[in-house]
Amino acid sequence: MISLRYGTPAFGLALERTAAVHPRRFNSVVVCGVRGPRPRYPRVWKTDRRIGTVSKSQKLVKCIKDLSNVKEEVYGALDSFVAWELEFPLIAVKKALQTLEDEKEWKRIIQVIKWMFNKGQGKTMGSYQTLLNALIEDGRVEEAEELFEKIFSTYMEGLPRIFFMKMISLYYRLGSYQKMFEVFADMEELGVRPDRSIVRMLSAVFKKLDMLEKYEKLNRKYPPPKFEYRYMKGKRIRIKVYPDDSTEETTQRNSDTDGLEEAESINLDNELEEAESTGLDRNVLGNAACGDLEFV
Repeated sequence: MISLRYGTPAFGLALERTAAVHPRRFNSVVVCGVRGPRPRYPRVWKTDRRIGTVSKSQKLVKCIKDLSNVKEEVYGALDSFVAWELEFPLIAVKKALQTLEDEKEWKRIIQVIKWMFNKGQGKTMGSYQTLLNALIEDGRVEEAEELFEKIFSTYMEGLPRIFFMKMISLYYRLGSYQKMFEVFADMEELGVRPDRSIVRMLSAVFKKLDMLEKYEKLNRKYPPPKFEYRYMKGKRIRIKVYPDDSTEETTQRNSDTDGLEEAESINLDNELEEAESTGLDRNVLGNAACGDLEFV
């Protein structure tokens, strides 16, 4: 008789024949360096279907999209969605909010964020910004003002510039120039540098109200930048800004990207000196890739 002890060549040959005759019994054959080949059985306790944050966020959007605007119905659907979760699915909810924002479902965004705040989750600046934008787009001006005052009183010195821009653009559209001036005064008091779009809106209001002294003072304090940077097909391009807000490319991109990188490295110090002379800080230069953004 042939000995089929574990680790012998005869045992390995018999194992290979068995795997060839019965392929379903063995998922794979792992070769061990010490004892030779051995079978590895399939793990039956694991499933191939895995639910990630993307599919979970899509399921959340489908769960609440066809509901009515009744608060109890929407909150009940959201509670049932997270009932069996060990931890609050914050990432899935944030992705669902992004999907709803792309679809311009402002009422649903407001309901989901308020429900999330009631659970004590997701109280971040990004969530507050999304809620403020949804309130403005939905036409709830009073609620937007209450939210802005609450955030401003809580995070006074650390409030980002985007919140001031949202409120100033809102008051500019509504024609509430006095409130617009109050928000701009708070910006200057806290040392928050206004964006170019804010300066243009304030200049238009000063011209409309015949406040020429304040108009000239504003333009002297915040002059227009001489250069700005934009990204075109993944390349950082320096563009000259003209007084009539038109732009002309002063540099042409070549197929050789090394030359462009060398030119940027040579002129980097000069550009920063020009920016300091015109009153721009480095954050403005870093965020000026898309030009002046209009938040309407």
